[in-house]
Amino acid sequence: MKSTTIIDVAKQAGVSVATVSRVVNGNYPVKEETKKKVMDAVKELNYVQNIQARELNTRQSTTIGVVVPSLFNMFFAEVFDGIEEYVKHYNYSMLITCAKDSAIKEKQCMQELLSRNVCGIINISPNTYAVEISFYDQIAKRVPMVFINSYIKRPEISYVSNNEAAGAEMAMEHLLKLGHRQILFIRGVSSDSYEIKEEIYRKMMTGHGLKPIVLNIGEGNIEKTVDNTLSKVMMAIKSGVKITAIFACNDLMAVGAINGCHRLGLKVPADISVIGFDNIALSRFIEPKLTTIDQNMALLGQSATALLIEKIESHNTTSDEIILENTLIERNTTASVKH
Repeated sequence: MKSTTIIDVAKQAGVSVATVSRVVNGNYPVKEETKKKVMDAVKELNYVQNIQARELNTRQSTTIGVVVPSLFNMFFAEVFDGIEEYVKHYNYSMLITCAKDSAIKEKQCMQELLSRNVCGIINISPNTYAVEISFYDQIAKRVPMVFINSYIKRPEISYVSNNEAAGAEMAMEHLLKLGHRQILFIRGVSSDSYEIKEEIYRKMMTGHGLKPIVLNIGEGNIEKTVDNTLSKVMMAIKSGVKITAIFACNDLMAVGAINGCHRLGLKVPADISVIGFDNIALSRFIEPKLTTIDQNMALLGQSATALLIEKIESHNTTSDEIILENTLIERNTTASVKH
């Protein structure tokens, strides 16, 4: 079946192809009467704009590339939802790629997006510790780029981040005020976010004369994260390490820690307190409901998109940074230490 073209719409509405293009793209003013004729024809003929054809005509891409570390962790899904919410108000489409928590795969994703001629890239939680800076610098010169929650800053890239250091301090202060001194820190194998949080955790533990206890559970954003955390927390507790509280780098790890405690017959928070990070939907669904740090995920996505469009429209001549604050969401998995 032959698809409807812009020429068919123009004939149906009795206007020129240029007029249909102006109405569909919204880039030039058109009389309301003419606009109605065009939109009626679009609806009647079920016309769907051919974005590739438009890009060939204008010689300008309208596709935004997005790199996510994982599609399993709802944090990235909720950030992406914020991106989509903002993008839909503009004439851009999106192409999403998944780095699977791998620095090598992340580089491949970035190169793939470049080969697809995207007009800009948003990279969520990039592995700047594991990927050489020159790689990012070279891409930033070619295409507008925004990083979300990145540790390392480069002059030609725009940044949106939560103040994760302040969020980690908030989590630690909450546990310390509850009287906890044996606090286990759970992190994943590779992420700027984990490095930032561990740095704050170690600083605050040593500042209070306490011994840091760090548990690396491997990949932190995959389907096995919850069960991997469960088994490693159980091993740590069985080894005789004294733990009264757990600070997990994300909510998936926190859920795994809670499950591990339950397997050993330990009550949360009566025996062990647990605090997560992100405030994904899962944190509200489990029992007991998870105390966590809210990262304003939708706002992260919306802000990153705003900065990217600013870079695109300025022909990549501007760079900016937005820092969002975190909020402690106190629920039912933390309590005063049991003496």
